[in-house]
Formats: sequence, structure tokens, C-alpha cells
Amino acid sequence: MITLMVVVFMLGYIAIAMEHQLRINKSATVITLGVILWTMYIFIGDAQIVEINKESFDFFLKLHPEALKNSLSSQVNSFVGNYQILNHLGDIASILFFLLCAMTIVELIDSHGGFAIITKRITTKNKRKLLWIVGILSFFLSSVLDNLTTSIVMVMLIRKLLPERTDRWIFGGVVVIAANSGGAWSPIGDITTIMLWINENVTSAKLLEHLFLPSLVSLLVPLAILSKKIKGGIIPDKVETYEEAEHHLPYRFRLSIFICGVGGLIFVPVFKSITHLPPFMGILLSLGFLWIFSEIIYNLFRRTVSHGMRRIPFILTKIDMPTILFFLGILMAVAALESVGVLHSAANFLDKEVHNTYLINTIIGLLSSVFDNVPLVAASMGMYPIASPEMVQASANPEYLSHFVQDGTFWQLLTFCAGTGGSILIIGSAAGVVVMGLEKIDFLWYLKNITLVALLGFFAGIGTFMLQMLIF
Repeated sequence: MITLMVVVFMLGYIAIAMEHQLRINKSATVITLGVILWTMYIFIGDAQIVEINKESFDFFLKLHPEALKNSLSSQVNSFVGNYQILNHLGDIASILFFLLCAMTIVELIDSHGGFAIITKRITTKNKRKLLWIVGILSFFLSSVLDNLTTSIVMVMLIRKLLPERTDRWIFGGVVVIAANSGGAWSPIGDITTIMLWINENVTSAKLLEHLFLPSLVSLLVPLAILSKKIKGGIIPDKVETYEEAEHHLPYRFRLSIFICGVGGLIFVPVFKSITHLPPFMGILLSLGFLWIFSEIIYNLFRRTVSHGMRRIPFILTKIDMPTILFFLGILMAVAALESVGVLHSAANFLDKEVHNTYLINTIIGLLSSVFDNVPLVAASMGMYPIASPEMVQASANPEYLSHFVQDGTFWQLLTFCAGTGGSILIIGSAAGVVVMGLEKIDFLWYLKNITLVALLGFFAGIGTFMLQMLIF
């Protein structure tokens, strides 16, 4: 049954890749896939489920001693339905709420012409120069915001500047690569980086010291290659020029919405570092404040400002819900494979058969282009506890174990590979999925035009990291 689950999962991914050929929306495919995998999981057998999840099952029984009175079948059903699924759903919901709030804030800024404030300052009419500006801006922006929010903001920007779909797809590919690379060297730039940072596998200072240059190289290599595919100048899209919109808003009102919106997004990691609450709590607070602020402004200027189509209740109706459901489905599908032990078994195999930190992390990075990098990193953290100096000295192989101390080579390279490896395929990262959903980028187009250059950047970054280790 476990093998069949893996086969079904791969068939689901093929269906996602062939969305346009099959003419079936990928969100419909993936939410169906998620439910099918969990249904298959519940039928693999009570004894096997307990064996695979022995520690978590024992913990579940400690939390619910009343379940001991029931049969094993009843215990397992309760464990899967009321414990495993709900735990995974809690983690997934935090991502979905974050995405929903971030998309709402960005859409609110856009509906008020806020991005025109930035696009006005990008005066170049050369597409190649613009590509470099977008790439570098995305790289640094994603180190402050998360790569998910960065992708949403940058896609909205390129929509205002590029009327041609093919150009926007190439720029979208650069945004995916830049956002993932930028999130790898900052402790708050990517969900997996945050996981490793919070667990104290890595520290902020060492991340900046060891990963900034490899991350930058992983962007510059694809940028240099893709810029050769871009030719010509930019033709302004009159339809998207905000100043010619039918309902003009005062500049000070648009500026205030822009400042509050972007400030709210930047506030999220600050809120996280101060309160240690999940990031979605910070983004909810930012959205709530922005909602109240915009309502007050509209009430004060109701005679001079058109309001109905730009207030947040209407903005919420414009949110791309298929993208939200796609996230739900793909994360639930991966969670099913994690629960059945597939990811943990793969990690164990790498440790025993490969036994080389550079190769293990490279393989994990390649896997993160297909599988979600969160469970991959979580499995790695579970397999390899942080080694103390005493553990290294007492080990039969101290040289190998030294890679697993805090800020050791394994954790540093894991942070880089798990983050940047997701750029290799468009479905390999949150940034990629968002750009794919917003710009309707075809999976096979990305595979043909972006995958190879992202792969070259990935290996160039690893090479840079290894060179740093040799020199310093």
C-alpha cells in the first residue's frame, strides 16, 4: 500500500504538470490527491500505522488515556483523524492564513495604485536592465519579508510594467529564483530557515557570514543567462497606468495605504522575533490594522473618495482561491507521505548509503524541487540532533559528527539547499506555486526555460559554499 501511495502521488504530480493538456485545473487535481492519499493511509492496517508512528502514537495515548479502553482499530482511527490530520492541518492553516492575508494586503495596495509609486521610479526602458533590477530587488526584499510575500509583490509589479505574457513568465521565473535565494541567507526569509533558526541549529550571524555569497551566486548565474533571452524595450500598458484610471484617488491617500501595507508586511518578522508567535498572527494583526485604517480614511473622505470597489470586503472577493486550495491539497498530500514514513525512510537511506554531508544536502535540495522542503528539513532535524562538543569527542567518527554541531557545515548547507533547490521546478517552493497561480505559468514551459538555469545556479551556489569552507 505504501508503494502504491508513492505511485499515486507521482501520478498526481504528472497530472499537475500536464494541467493544460488535460484541461483540468491543478487545484482540483491536488485536493483530490490529498484526500486519496490519506484514505489509502488509513487502510494500510492498524498494526502498521502504529509501528510507523510508534513514538507519536504513544504520546497520543498519554494525552488521551481514555482511548486505552477502546479497541486498537478505534485508537488508530482516533489517532489519524483527531491527532495526525489535525496537527498537520494546523501547520498548513498557518501557511494558508499567511498567504490569504498577504494576498489581501498586496491586492489592497494594488487597487489603490500603490505600486505605481514604485514603478514610477523604475525609469529604464531596457528589458535586460529591468530584469536585473527585479532580480536584485526580489533577492533583498525576500530576506526581510518572506519569499511568499516577495513573490506576490513582485508579480504585481511586473504586471504593471510588462504587457507581454512571455516576458512576464521569464521575469516570473527570475522572481522565483531570487525570492528563494534571498530567503536562504536570512533567518526570517524562508520557512525552513526559520525552523532551523528557532531550533538553534543555525544562528543569524553565521547564516549571513556563510550563505550570503552562495545565495547571491545562485541568483547571478541564472540572471546572466536569462538576460540574454530578453530583447527590446518596454511598451507602457495604457490600461494599467493608474493615473488614467476612471476613479482617481488623492496621492496622499494612495501613499498612506502603500506605506501602511508594506510596513505591515515588514512588521511581521519583527512581531515574530518579539512575541515568538507564529508569523500568521503578525500578518493577521497587520491586516486588521490596515482594514481599520482604510475604513477610517474612507469614512473621513467619503465625499471625495470612491470606496465600494476598494474596501477590503470587496478585495477579499478578488483573492485567487484556487491557489489557496492548491496549497492545501499539496501540503496535505505531502503530509500523508510524511505520516506513512516515506520521507523519513528516504532520509535514513541517504545517511546510511551516502554518508557525505555535501552529497546528502545536494540530494535534499534536488528532492525539494519536487517535495515540499518543510517536511524534508523537519525529517533531517529529527534524524540528526545538534551535536555537542562532548558528543563529537566521544564519537567513533568525530570528523563526520562535527558537521552537525550548531552552525556546522550540514546545517548551513541544508539551509541553502532546501531553500534554493525549490527553484528547480516551479512546484518546488511556495514562491513558485504563487507565481504559477498568479501568472498561470505552464509547468512544462518552466521546465523547458527556467529549470536548467536554476539548476546551474543551485550547483554554482554549492560550489561557492565549498570554496568558502576550503579558504576560511
